[in-house]
Amino acid sequence: MNLRNTLLLDAGSAALFVVLCLGMTARFAGITGLPETVVAIAGWICVPSALLFLWQALAPSRPLLAMVVAGNSAWVLASVAIWLAYFGQITPLGHTFVIGQALAVAFFTLMEWRGLKSLRSAAAAV
Repeated sequence: MNLRNTLLLDAGSAALFVVLCLGMTARFAGITGLPETVVAIAGWICVPSALLFLWQALAPSRPLLAMVVAGNSAWVLASVAIWLAYFGQITPLGHTFVIGQALAVAFFTLMEWRGLKSLRSAAAAV
């Protein structure tokens, strides 16, 4: 999978989070067992993130791609922290969702980091 496709998938998943977390906050919180505030904050974080991922898919730049990698890394760490903090109240579906999306974002992060390295290599060769 190339950098462009990874960023497009990342943008799509972030847009899905916006819909789930902002469009259905109470319902999604109830299904997962997460507090509504946590769900809403996740949705709001994904609004600019989705736009940044899409922009980088179309016209990648090393500084912004580095920001994508750092932000996604922070998202994965925050997901684990939230999972641990609310472990007892999260539903079985919530556990699956929190861990599943953290693993997906970790995969995106790895692929985007590889893309960042290739952009650096290409720039160094010029």
